Formats: sequence, C-alpha cells, structure tokens
Amino acid sequence: MKNTIDIKLAQLNSWRMQKISNRNFLIILAFVVGIIGGLAAAFLKGLTHFIASTLQNDIDWHFKYSFYLILPLLGILLSVIYVRKFLRGKRLEHGITPIIYSISRKSSRIEPHNIYSQIITSAITVGFGGSCGLEAPIAYSGSAIGSNTGRFFGLQYKEITMLLACGAAAGISGAFNSPIAGMIFAIEILLPEFSIPAFIPLLISAALASVVSRVLYSEPLFHTTTTEWEVDALIFYIMLAVVVGLYTVYFAKIGNVVKRWFAQISNPYNKVWLSGISLGVMIFVFPALYGEGYLTIQQILDGKFDAIVGNSLFSDYKNMAWVVLCYTVLTLFAKSFASLFTLNGGGNGGVFGPSLVMGGLMGFAFAYGMNQTGVVMLNVPNFVMAGMAAALAGIMHAPLTGMFLIAEITGGYTLMVPLMLVTSISYLINRSILKHSIYTKVLAESGDLLSYEDKDRTVLSMMKLRYVLETNFVILRPTETPIDRKSDIIHSKRNIFPIVDDKGVLLGTIYSERLFSILLGEEEGVEKTFDKLAQKPNDIIKEAENMEVVMSKMNRDDVWILPVVDSDNHYLGFISKSSVFNKYRALLVRQGHYLE
Repeated sequence: MKNTIDIKLAQLNSWRMQKISNRNFLIILAFVVGIIGGLAAAFLKGLTHFIASTLQNDIDWHFKYSFYLILPLLGILLSVIYVRKFLRGKRLEHGITPIIYSISRKSSRIEPHNIYSQIITSAITVGFGGSCGLEAPIAYSGSAIGSNTGRFFGLQYKEITMLLACGAAAGISGAFNSPIAGMIFAIEILLPEFSIPAFIPLLISAALASVVSRVLYSEPLFHTTTTEWEVDALIFYIMLAVVVGLYTVYFAKIGNVVKRWFAQISNPYNKVWLSGISLGVMIFVFPALYGEGYLTIQQILDGKFDAIVGNSLFSDYKNMAWVVLCYTVLTLFAKSFASLFTLNGGGNGGVFGPSLVMGGLMGFAFAYGMNQTGVVMLNVPNFVMAGMAAALAGIMHAPLTGMFLIAEITGGYTLMVPLMLVTSISYLINRSILKHSIYTKVLAESGDLLSYEDKDRTVLSMMKLRYVLETNFVILRPTETPIDRKSDIIHSKRNIFPIVDDKGVLLGTIYSERLFSILLGEEEGVEKTFDKLAQKPNDIIKEAENMEVVMSKMNRDDVWILPVVDSDNHYLGFISKSSVFNKYRALLVRQGHYLE
C-alpha cells in the first residue's frame, strides 16, 4: 500500500514539475499553508477558551482561589502525560528556538506530530491556567504544516524553508488577526536575510490565515480607542523604553537561572509538582497570572485601573493608588517566574504572550505612577500599548514585529512614532547587553545558529562530522609487517594507513611514502611489525568535536588529513580538508538558495 502511494506521489510530482514552475507551485502551496494555518490558529484559540470557560463557568469568584491552587498543576500534568503516553518517545519541544534549529541543522524538517501535539498540549496548559502564551505553539504548529507540506511534494531545502516560514507567519497572523506582524515575524526571526520575492508567499499565507481565523473566531485580542500622542509626552515614552529594555535583560537572565534549576530535576513528574504547586500559589496571590493574562490588560485599556487588585485577596484596598501601583509591580515580577515555571515544568506555551502582558503591566505602572505624582498626566492606555511593543522587541530581538503587532491588534496606528521609538530603544538596550535573544542564545552557544555576520563559521557549524568522515582506508594490524601487506599497500589509493589493534583501538598511522621506501629497500624495516613502525599522528579528532575545532587543529599543524576516533579511542576513519571543502561548497550553495 505504501509503495503504491509513493509511486502515485512520484507520478504527481513528475507531472507537476513539467507543468508548473517551482515558483508558481510555491505560491499555490502558500495558499494551502495559509488556509490550514488559519484553521489551526482558530481551533487552538477556540479550544483554549472553551477549556478555560468550562472550568470557571458558574463558579463564584471567591471560590476560584481554591481552584487556582490545583488547575495549573492539572494542566501541566495532563500535558506531560500526553507527551509520555501518546507520543511514545517522540520529543515535544516548545518555543521558537526549535524552529530556528530545524532551519539551521535539520534541513527545515519538523516532525508531523507537532501539527496537532502543539495545539493539544498548549490548549491544555493555558486553558487550565498555565501562565504562558499560545503564540509560540501555533507558530510551531504552522511551521510543521509548512515543512511537511513541502516534504510531501518532494521540494528542496529552499522551498521547504519558505513554506515553514509561511506556516509560522500564518500561525502568528491567525492567532492575533495581524497579517503584517505575522509576515514580519517570519522575516525577523526565521528569515533574517531575504529577497523581495520572499514577500509574496509570506503575504499570501499570512493574509489567508488572518481571514480564516477571523471568520471562524472573530473575537479580537484587544479592543481599545487610541488617541493622538502628545509631543510633550515623548520624553516619557523614551524613559519607559529604557525601563522596559532593562527589564527584558532581567527576564532573559532569570530565564537562564530557572532553566538551570529545573535541569537539575531528572524526574519529569517532580518538575510537574514543583512548577504546578508554585504556579498555583502565585496565581492564588496574583490572579492576573492565570492563563495568558490578556484579560487584565484589556481591563486596564478600558480604564479599569483598579481591576488588577479588585479581583484579588486585596480587593478591599483597590481604591488606594499606592496599593494598585505596588501590587502591579509585584504582579509584573511574579509573571516572569510564573511563565518560566510553566514552560520548564512541562507545560507547553511560549514567552510571546507573557512578553505582551509584562510589557503592558510595565507601561501601566509607569504611566499610572507618574500620574500619581501630579507633575504630569499621561495617557495610560497609550503607555500600556507602548510597553507591550517594547517588551516584545527587547525579549525577542524583533522591533518591527513588536511595533506592527501592537499597531494591528489595538488599532493604534496613531501611536506609530512612539512605537517606533520604544521598540528600537528597548531592542538596542537588550542587544547591547545580550548579543542573542532568548530564542537564539542556546543555539549560538552550541554553534547551531545560522548567522550571516560570519558566514564561514556558520557554514562550518552546519556540518556534521559523520557526513565528511572517510572510511575507505586499508587498515594495518600491529603484528603484521610491510612485506605481509605488500599487495594491499601498493594497490591502495590512499597515502596514509591507520594501524589498529584487534579491539579497534588506533595505535598510530604510517604514510605510503615511508612504506614504499621500506619495500624498495631504501629504508630498513621490511620485517618489522607495524606496532614498531607506527607514528603518532599530529593530532586526533574526537567524533563529538565540531567542525570549527577540526579546522583549527588542521590549520594549527598545517596538515591535510587527521584520524577520527570515538571517546574510547576506537578508530572510525579519517577527515581531510578535501572532504570538508567539498561539503563546504555544497552547504554554501544551499545557504545561498535559502536567501533567494
């Protein structure tokens, strides 16, 4: 049956390549990916809100405090159980980082189960109160749709990468009903260098996803009435941008700390208990941490400045301005821990949503606090939106995405100048302190980040040693002599021979020039065993070493070829500059195609 399907698919692809050019076919598939991505985004939003409303329906607000102690824990636990029982050994990664890694090191291949697994686990996590966002999972799901669509039709790396980016753009566009932000997100995060033709499929996918999502799930993320920004307030927008930029640095650093905490816990269920109980307690004290947190931001945009306190244990003090301000700041810092605990404890989501919430809370606290001084009266909703854009720009290193996303989802195009300022300043502050965003830091440290500032290093990092390993060498044994292996030595096409014992351990090497000299009588040793003739190589390559280290060793000793061994010194083969250069050229061509 499978062979029949493969044959039919091959025939279809053959017909398609004769009748439709790759560029036109890519446009057609961009339509398909956009529609499916929009359906996925609408389904995820609808499923999440259905779960959340079902759990909280007809429950008195005061009784919800007790539910907050257990619901997030149940959500994370159910997500972990799903991964361990239903995926059965398959990995479920979260965030944008794995998408970038798949482009850099996995030929843009994403496992098909991510199409639905990302939706199911994130809906459970957030629907039960997990303090994270749905945007990263839907971007991951969309990327999986694009990647597997390209693979199904037998496309090449360039086309698959473009469809992957189309899927991610469709996911973000459908989640926020913001096609421009979806397209820019794909360009800024996934396709940092692009050509103008890349716009076309991205525009199509993002636009169609927005239309489909709006038809199926029309509820806007935020609704607000923006007013013109005042020139006199410009200095305060700049001050807010500085505050937010510094906070994004804090968030990145605390993220690394929390990740290390949870990395020390080997049992996944222990992570669930720790994160779930901690999250429940935090939500009990700060109800705004429940779920995505967009409801609190919407209440602030509606002018209900005391709402963040009004729904908490401290509701009796909601009319005291300093209580509202202090409680908001505490909620802000609690949100950073709540989102990180949710993600590291086993829940599925992203920091996209939490970034918006934290930025909105900072914008509110800043403007509300300034207004309490009586020195100035700032437009609080405008500063909430500016804070959201600045936080997204700093945390993700995506200023254009932050700017256009907030303008689209709030209708705040009248704030374009302040948004441009706050996003650029926040981004520059974070970038000056942290070279890489939270999405790319891990990849940069492991050498897996596709970079355009140092293309030689990038191409080398894309190579895997096993792909350039050469094994067609004549192996000599330590007890043998040159005369014993005379025929093999003469007919070998290689000029170097590994000397390996019966256990596979590399003892040394010997070059053909010396062996020929011995066999011709120009040098003594025709009856000597190879263990006595073996020469220590200039250096040895370990199989776990990356290609930067390999080339460094070769250049240091000015050698063309080196032996490769495993961790136990067992001989695996040789690596030569010739094989590296051939692979380098192939990857350079592929990287060039990626940028077209």
